Amino acid sequence: MSKSNNVYKDAYNRCLGLLDETQNLPSEPELGTMLGVSRTTVRTILARMEETGLIAWNKRSKTVLRQPRADDYFPDEETDSLSEIIERSFMRRLLAGGAEAGMQINELELAREIGVGTTSVREFLIRFSRFGLIEKRRNSHWVLKGFTRAFALELTEIREMFELRSAAAFAGLPPDSPVWNDLDLLEEEHRALAGNIASRFNAFSELDERFHRLIHRASRNRFIVDFYDVIAMIFHYHYQWNKAGERQRNEVAVQEHLAYIAALKSRDPGKVDAACRAHLKSARQTLLASIPEIEKA
Repeated sequence: MSKSNNVYKDAYNRCLGLLDETQNLPSEPELGTMLGVSRTTVRTILARMEETGLIAWNKRSKTVLRQPRADDYFPDEETDSLSEIIERSFMRRLLAGGAEAGMQINELELAREIGVGTTSVREFLIRFSRFGLIEKRRNSHWVLKGFTRAFALELTEIREMFELRSAAAFAGLPPDSPVWNDLDLLEEEHRALAGNIASRFNAFSELDERFHRLIHRASRNRFIVDFYDVIAMIFHYHYQWNKAGERQRNEVAVQEHLAYIAALKSRDPGKVDAACRAHLKSARQTLLASIPEIEKA
């Protein structure tokens, strides 16, 4: 599924929610601002709504004809949130450029590439700038700053505190919680990757990100979940910044994840704590080993 499809489907579902609140949808520019997407995406949304009999669209007039039904919505599994879409696109842009200190980021280009509004991209970049990772320049430009050893050490300390807390909360979730099914699916993906690691080792970073996000969400702490954005940016994408020993490193990490998953399934607090600490120790060592390469760049 393309990035633009994800943007469109997420915005379409949110636009369906507006139909409950009004008899006439606002102008295309207003809708674009409300949904955080480009005018092209807005027109695609309106065309589908007209086609399915939700609205009558005649130039500036967009009259609501009926309320949305459950089958009008795209399934949740097909719609990443707008922030997730922007974040992933931002990471890919960094990786394509080598993630070197001094790299320029243009918010207008990024917004056009993803198919979202510039305001949404700007809000995302401002959020990251709080951590000193990127810095605002003139004319919608940003610059990537270097990742220092001191920064990495501070981040690992916070990450370990948050993840140990989240892993303990995860193990304590009731057996009927949907997270156990999510964990089963992730375990299957890990086993498939482990069985084909020679050709697919570079698929690890995205799997790594989804696995740790699932654990952090169990904390039910908005600050932990929000801060995980910056953790993901550094810990999970640095696997691709430093190419030296990438296959071997990812192979080890996949096995650590499988041990971690087994510990979570055991629901034994001691086993969960030990598996979590072992994996976080490896992640810390891997990150610190990559810092000199980044600093040289």
